[in-house]
Amino acid sequence: MSGIEGSPARLFAALGDATRLGLIGRLSDGSERSIVQLGENLPISRQAVAKHLDVLLGAGLVRRTRSGREVLFTLQPEVLVDARNWLDQVKSQWDGTLGRFRDFVENQP
Repeated sequence: MSGIEGSPARLFAALGDATRLGLIGRLSDGSERSIVQLGENLPISRQAVAKHLDVLLGAGLVRRTRSGREVLFTLQPEVLVDARNWLDQVKSQWDGTLGRFRDFVENQP
């Protein structure tokens, strides 16, 4: 879980916004896109798109590269895989805890 160790809250906070989820969706095909391309048909300014991308960048969900004067963003899908693995681990822990609780309750006189 190299992508979210120590910062799952930051990652899930970044994913907890509809605009940022939409930006991730736009990047999910693996292509690089500029702020202008990512902001097409969104009801927010380029500056607002840039701020959302900064949050995603801080959470490790996107990578920023420069191509001449243009700044391009790419999704880091391995971080989403790490998040899924983290959620699976938490689910497993809860399943075990709930199973033990069920056994306890069912075995009471």
